[in-house]
Amino acid sequence: MTGSAVDSLPVRRALLYLIVAGAAWGTAGAAASLVYRASDLGAVALSFWRCAAGLVLLLAARPLLRPRTRTTPVGTTAAMPVAMPVAMPVATPEPLRRRVLRTVVTGLGLAVFQTAYFAAVAATGLAVATVVTLGAGPVLIALGARLTLGERLGRGGALAVAGALAGLGVLFAGGGGSAVQPRGVLLALLSAAGYCAMTLLTRRWGRGGGADASATTVGAFAVTALCLLPFAVAEGLLPHSAEPLRVLALLAYIAAVPTALAYALYFAGAAVVRSATVSVIMLLEPVSAAVLAVALLGEHLTTTTLTGTLLMLASVTGLALAEARGGPTPV
Repeated sequence: MTGSAVDSLPVRRALLYLIVAGAAWGTAGAAASLVYRASDLGAVALSFWRCAAGLVLLLAARPLLRPRTRTTPVGTTAAMPVAMPVAMPVATPEPLRRRVLRTVVTGLGLAVFQTAYFAAVAATGLAVATVVTLGAGPVLIALGARLTLGERLGRGGALAVAGALAGLGVLFAGGGGSAVQPRGVLLALLSAAGYCAMTLLTRRWGRGGGADASATTVGAFAVTALCLLPFAVAEGLLPHSAEPLRVLALLAYIAAVPTALAYALYFAGAAVVRSATVSVIMLLEPVSAAVLAVALLGEHLTTTTLTGTLLMLASVTGLALAEARGGPTPV
């Protein structure tokens, strides 16, 4: 006797997809920094162009995101990640009303997440902005899931949250230097809050099943672009630059590699690999961003900044390990 489940990639290929996606996401902030240096484009306009151009490419890449089905023995289920910006595919069709609401809310959360992140990069630098956003995100999700979804945090999760808060405290303590600007840290926390709200709502609505990651992702990018358009026009939609071809190439890169390609690979790989493993692999993003910040952008990481960074990265790793020991988080 057989049943239907989501078709899965070979695990090794799925891991490779996630590694490439994490490394690619880590380059988005570096490319944004180069755009800021070469033009007067603001964070809102940059986020709009990323979503608008990325949407076109995601539509072309949708076959990579669309779930396929195959027959598997009864009792076999596909691994599903927990902390995700949009819903993963499941077998049961989702009601139209909930699908539309999910897409709109995800798009709004994505607008806050991306725009605040790009603003944080401009305010405090690539390395700190990326680490705070991606370090605080899982912590806020863990706390939010405990308060709104009744998920157990556990001793390991509590220690991880405490470590992340300590890391934030260290970063703020070092905010008097040039490496860390408190305003940028607050923008990064706003970005993490947008990611957290998006993820928690996705997990709550995902309990009934039926979400199509392909349709939700494409729809969310469309909603994000529409939401950002009037603000981008007010800020200045078209960049002024002495190097227009360079700016155009950077915008094309942001839309193609850390957006369309990375999202396609992420959703394909994350449907196979357990969420704890996904969380650890995604640490490649802040690590690659920090490396690019020092090597390419000439950012200076002080001892205080490094200490806070390591505390936050260790906290995310701790959350992942706590989940791995405790098994899948109920959703």
